[in-house]
Amino acid sequence: MSDHRIAILPGDGTGREVAVEAQRILDTIEAHTNHGFEQNVISCGGQHYLETGEEWAEGSFEYCRDDADAIFLGAIGHPGAILENGDLAGGSVILGMRSGLDLYANVRPIKLYEGVPHKVHGKFTQIWEPGMVDMTILRENTEGLYHSLLRRCADRALGRELYEPPEMTFPGLDGEVAYDPRPISANGTERLVRMGFEIAETRNGAPADGIKRVSCIDKSNVTRGCQLFRRTFDKVAANYPGTECDYGYIDAFMQWITRNPEHYDVVVSSNLFGDIATDLGAVLQGGMGMAASGNIGDEHAFFEPVHGSAPKHAGLNKVNPIASINSIQMMLEWLGRRKGVDELVSIAGLIDDSVTDHLKDGTALTYDLGGDASCSFVGESIANRLSTKLSEL
Repeated sequence: MSDHRIAILPGDGTGREVAVEAQRILDTIEAHTNHGFEQNVISCGGQHYLETGEEWAEGSFEYCRDDADAIFLGAIGHPGAILENGDLAGGSVILGMRSGLDLYANVRPIKLYEGVPHKVHGKFTQIWEPGMVDMTILRENTEGLYHSLLRRCADRALGRELYEPPEMTFPGLDGEVAYDPRPISANGTERLVRMGFEIAETRNGAPADGIKRVSCIDKSNVTRGCQLFRRTFDKVAANYPGTECDYGYIDAFMQWITRNPEHYDVVVSSNLFGDIATDLGAVLQGGMGMAASGNIGDEHAFFEPVHGSAPKHAGLNKVNPIASINSIQMMLEWLGRRKGVDELVSIAGLIDDSVTDHLKDGTALTYDLGGDASCSFVGESIANRLSTKLSEL
């Protein structure tokens, strides 16, 4: 039995429901292979804060850092759960781990499966064909406009004095002024871009032409931080002569990603721009219920669906669990490559195949994809398909 210690952080709202389906996938793998998963469920988030006065139990961060092989997070955010300083209760969980564990790359696969419609202008349509959308966007995860908040959340998770940015003056501005610094470093950019090129080497290239391509998306015609980002991109790119380089400004990219998604293979961008672009990218794959993600560093990683806690849907057993299941797929692939266990990488592929088969069948879709299937029914259906595939190995 090969044991893998997994921290399960269900969090708030619908995060608790999709976490059950994520665990169902792990249980299915354990039942049909020699891989065992020690699942340590850690209560956390806004609802936990309102009930206990803490965002998660003391020692939780240390367990994730020192003991867990990988981490799964459901969602963070509960109505009325706000800290005294105005921060979201639960921020030290999600943002504290991103900064405190140095998870510098937010990795977002954007893939359109056969059988998935798009909801555009309130109607389900099929603008993009499945083969047109298959890209991975890497968003820098520890710097940029969110740097101060990330540092503050990490300090809170570690029990340190909270970081505050230095005071600044802005000539020509009168009255009350609020600001957030946007630091971008060469070192932070370099490691993100390097990961982007390495991921490109494992893929089949852009859907349009099969060319391995990494696109640098910034606003280097305006901001100094982006100018450094692009210079660093070019420096790293010189080490990967077999991969094509591509460039775009974030405002133009928001048009191109919807007009010609098949052009894109791997995309790298700064924190805020990547945050916005990946949410638009989710539209290409059918919505937030399909959007998985990994927060990855050199030593640690946690994986999460990006749809948030969706309080209005909590407890109704209606949300789409596929983003959660695909986050587990990303986790197993990462674990397999990190530990040198090829079978885990193969199992991750079987999870993707099971999701593909379920969606292609088209008879059990959740409300966001035009159906009325429940969260648990979809989770069970995919787990059953995976069970069959594992038993045939």
